[in-house]
Amino acid sequence: MVSALLYLVVALVVAGVVFVLASVVFGRGEELEPLPPGTTPTRLPATEVDGDDVRALRFQQVLRGYKATEVDWALHRLASELDESHGRIAALERQLDAASEQLARHRREQEG
Repeated sequence: MVSALLYLVVALVVAGVVFVLASVVFGRGEELEPLPPGTTPTRLPATEVDGDDVRALRFQQVLRGYKATEVDWALHRLASELDESHGRIAALERQLDAASEQLARHRREQEG
């Protein structure tokens, strides 16, 4: 019984050493090195976010998924950009309507 227990302990120690060596030599299976603590891969331009920026967006992975603060920040930035874009579109549509009315008035004056 003691020899079986000894074999089990030796096997566990050998397995642990092999695991640690493999982890050090081969890393965590990532393509890139892990980020230094306190840094983030989450990047967006200061203004005018486009589709390529969103497609290139990456979040730091933590134990249970992505870091919630980074996801919240990115969503807030994208929402702000959409709000700004919609505001610009609305302003341009108002300008277009005003220009169309002026053109129609001008044509009526020309005809009359």
